Amino acid sequence: MFVTPEGDILPYSFTLTKCCSNNVAEYQALILGLEMEMDVKTTRLEVFGDSKLIINQVLLHYDVKKPKLIHYCKYAKRLLGWFDHISITHIPRNENKQADALAKLATALALPDPEIKIPICQTWVIPPNFDEDEIEEEVNAISVFEIEREDWRQPIIDYIEHGKLPNDPRHRTEIWRRTPRFVYYKNTLYRRSFDGLLLRCLDDKETAKAFEEAHSGICGAH
Repeated sequence: MFVTPEGDILPYSFTLTKCCSNNVAEYQALILGLEMEMDVKTTRLEVFGDSKLIINQVLLHYDVKKPKLIHYCKYAKRLLGWFDHISITHIPRNENKQADALAKLATALALPDPEIKIPICQTWVIPPNFDEDEIEEEVNAISVFEIEREDWRQPIIDYIEHGKLPNDPRHRTEIWRRTPRFVYYKNTLYRRSFDGLLLRCLDDKETAKAFEEAHSGICGAH
């Protein structure tokens, strides 16, 4: 459940494509929510969750003892670093009725407007493998990929493949925050959308060609 500063409620529901434990499902929900807020460029966020374990693990109050949860916890903490201001609070389940109703798909029982439309997506979060301190490391590596140096994709590829970050501090932070959403596979960069789709990243020439092809067809009137 997303609540705007004006009090508007934006509900979303996800069905996970794999069977998992309750704790993994809680991490999936937290990560999906953070990724969606990153997509809309939210910089300040208050997070409320009814899983005492996950909230305290992310806040470093509890150790992560189960190996399956370690990567999820690291990825969630990395996403938290993207926001300028963020607070995380544990609330009892009886104070989280709307989100709990969405999880059970019994939304009409808790939502104030029974006619509200609720997008339902199938997805699964695969947290990347990375070291917590990698942002502080300097790696002297030279990229040899056949992509123009001014290509916007190149700094992201350099970081994924070599751990190399730009020299400019602000650009470094931007690349470090954005990279978890990207996948580099067979010399092609993809960006993972919040609903799990891999979207191929285009350079300027490919973008212009894609627009030209789209507007010369059935979209020409637009």
